[in-house]
Amino acid sequence: MIDRNNTEDTIAAISSPIGEGGIGIVRLSGPGARDIADKIFLSKIGKKPSTFKSHTMHYGHIVSTPDPGPRPLEPGTWTLDPKIIDEVLLTVMRAPKTYTKEDIVEINCHGGIQALGDVLDLCIKRGARVAEPGEFTRRAFINGRIDLAQAEAVIDTIRAKTEGSLSVAMSQLEGELSGKINALRDKIIGIASHVEASIDFPEEELDLFTEETLKRVGEALVELKGLIDSSREGMIFRDGILAVICGKPNAGKSSLMNLLLKRDRVIVTPIPGTTRDAVEEMINLKGIPIRLVDTAGIADTKDVIEKEGMRRSKNYLDRSDVALLVLDGSTELDREDLDIIKLVEKKKKVVIINKTDLSPAISAKDVKAYFKDEHIIEISVEKRKNIDVLEKAIVDLVWSGRVHDKEHAIVANTRHKALIEKAYNNMGAVKKAMDKGSWPELVSIDLKEAVFNLGLVVGKSVSDDILNKIFEQFCIGK
Repeated sequence: MIDRNNTEDTIAAISSPIGEGGIGIVRLSGPGARDIADKIFLSKIGKKPSTFKSHTMHYGHIVSTPDPGPRPLEPGTWTLDPKIIDEVLLTVMRAPKTYTKEDIVEINCHGGIQALGDVLDLCIKRGARVAEPGEFTRRAFINGRIDLAQAEAVIDTIRAKTEGSLSVAMSQLEGELSGKINALRDKIIGIASHVEASIDFPEEELDLFTEETLKRVGEALVELKGLIDSSREGMIFRDGILAVICGKPNAGKSSLMNLLLKRDRVIVTPIPGTTRDAVEEMINLKGIPIRLVDTAGIADTKDVIEKEGMRRSKNYLDRSDVALLVLDGSTELDREDLDIIKLVEKKKKVVIINKTDLSPAISAKDVKAYFKDEHIIEISVEKRKNIDVLEKAIVDLVWSGRVHDKEHAIVANTRHKALIEKAYNNMGAVKKAMDKGSWPELVSIDLKEAVFNLGLVVGKSVSDDILNKIFEQFCIGK
């Protein structure tokens, strides 16, 4: 079994997406990276990679020589006929100023599956092993270049779908959240030290419940609560929201989907029931990643396929964060409309009256009787009227009046949120105990728990099981 915490061996992986491309990258990290490069790289200037200056790129070829048998293969010596694998650019980066704080060699090959596979196979034959998922980043964590919260931000950076989600991920990667957590942890350690002193030296009659101590406990609670409150915003940027377009057939749902996507993704015809399955696409709306779903029209039908489409529509609605209810403004509300209104009754929603370019049969005033404080927007998909108003209404609904503040640390990870909530509860218990004048020993237990839980956010005393669960989400080459 591979010891993922062992940094004595050298790992290798393809670090670029699998498939055809102009350039592909094979990455090596570990103590043998430069020696392996010496064995497989033939430089045009005749120098070995182990002699290259750090962070320099060199032109040459990756070559394979026949097995030399009992004779050792001398690096840089090509007495046996080499077989050229690929024409490459090779970069040497010397420890500790690298991503992993180890020696790293990156080989820029042609980006075909065969070329990349052959170069990786050769690295393995010459002494490396295939990296586990996320093992390069795991080594960066083990070697102290980044903490665990920053390591988790790496995958968020890779997966970011909007400028907003990238900004939040980069903020965490640069250590903004870690700095906040570490400062809070140090503050609580300071409180705990005072409490421990009162336990260890009772003869000194130290005042445990000083005004200053109570003030620091209160400050810690406020800061922890601020981080918890930021998590809703962070989760929106990290995971996006699920917005489901719903309504009866021929209300203009698919046309609206295409308009919001700014391309013809869904088939649109005048025939009711054209959409029979859910169509899902990601859009960037004012920096918010939104999974937009066009669903089959909900109506009475005997058609088996249409029934299945409606079943899926209702499933999506159940899971949605936001419902975009489309009503046909050129027809009176009927029983089907009222059934759908009831279906989304408890959902966060924007009510959209479409087809205002036709003779109006209903208005926002008519519809308002069925809703409380929901946004009701009158639009014309055909004439592209009020689409900007609709987009703003969706954004306002998502934020619910909150304003994104890029100047403060944001929690965007469910693991972090759960641990910070535990620390908040610990400090809440500390405050109650101090208010009641409880024994110092009881206060000390919760303070230690708060310190421990915050430490887990940044990777202090974290178990291998947690590390494995985090890094297995990564791709092999990162």
